[in-house]
Amino acid sequence: MRATLVGLCVNLVLGVVKLVAGLIGGSFALISDAVNSLGDTLSSIVTLAALWYAQLPADEEHPYGHTRVEAVAGAYVAVLIVITGIYVGGEAIVRFGSEILVPPTWTLWIAGANVLIKETLYWYNRAIGLRTGSIAIAASAWDHRSDALCSLAVLVGLSLVRWAGPSFAWADSAAALLVVIAILWSGGRLLVQSTGELLDPQADATFVEQIRSIAESVAGVRAVETLWVRKTGIEYFVDIHIQVDAQMSVEAGHRIGHQVKHELVSTFDRVKDVLVHLEPYYPDVPVTVD
Repeated sequence: MRATLVGLCVNLVLGVVKLVAGLIGGSFALISDAVNSLGDTLSSIVTLAALWYAQLPADEEHPYGHTRVEAVAGAYVAVLIVITGIYVGGEAIVRFGSEILVPPTWTLWIAGANVLIKETLYWYNRAIGLRTGSIAIAASAWDHRSDALCSLAVLVGLSLVRWAGPSFAWADSAAALLVVIAILWSGGRLLVQSTGELLDPQADATFVEQIRSIAESVAGVRAVETLWVRKTGIEYFVDIHIQVDAQMSVEAGHRIGHQVKHELVSTFDRVKDVLVHLEPYYPDVPVTVD
């Protein structure tokens, strides 16, 4: 949650500063960038709420826990980002080429500082997202990268207007449109990622093979017939069908299945639960792997 809280505070401060600077300096590109940052502030609030809710323990109504709320929150944030992009884009098109004030030099410093701050936040959130596997934090990282590129476009646009004169007023609107493109790309990417997780896709192939290898190493397991691994928030749920000797007793087979579950849960911190199904093993029947 610390990464999201840091992002929230930074976005709020940057959003207010850029909004005031844009209004005083007469730059719609800077105002657009401010709207983007303030939208990110709301997104961070939603992400914080989702991360808090996701950590609640499983209950009778939610036996699989609450971690999937991260993907739901991600989809909500994505829709919000897209709506913001469409609105700002419409305003930029209406204002394209309109006469504007030559922005003061200090507006360039604000845009430049924003680039550095946002790029730093990208690497900070990216590292945490990779370590925790949180889709919400990973999404925030890319949102910060998108913001850094937006601010870079604003910096270029403001520089052209500042040093080339009012005849380059179109550069401010062009920078605003580049911001819009980045906003829409960021929102679309996040929407695809979030909704994809809600559809329970198979986990990363490398991770799946690691699970298969651990299961096959358990004494008594003849083969892994079926292995499904789904990601829910930062956790994984495993459905695995293992083959054991056909003449083995139910009690012995149960012990093997329990050992498979124990090995997987103890080896992988993010494996929340494992459902093991036993299949009879016949030496003369080829194993079909799913």
